Amino acid sequence: MYVTILICALITFFLRAFPFLCFRKKEMPLWLSLLSKQLPPAIMSILVLYCLKEFVHFSSAGISQGLAAIVVIISYKWKHNTFFSIFLGTICHMLFLHLI
Repeated sequence: MYVTILICALITFFLRAFPFLCFRKKEMPLWLSLLSKQLPPAIMSILVLYCLKEFVHFSSAGISQGLAAIVVIISYKWKHNTFFSIFLGTICHMLFLHLI
């Protein structure tokens, strides 16, 4: 059991350290810097669309998800704090889910 944990820890450490080992003394390639700017918004868009798939059916869960998403957008535009927006959106989703 301890050997398995050690192997998993070493693999995890290597995967985390690999980019730093590859690019420690030279500049990142252009394609990689472009990818690092485009990939996070693309991933977030896919996650948002996946989370809002129930919203199309106008079920109670879908409506609460849509309202919570609106709360997240407004709170992020207001405070520019990701943690606060996610926390507030989760609380609102749970409240709307039980109230609607």
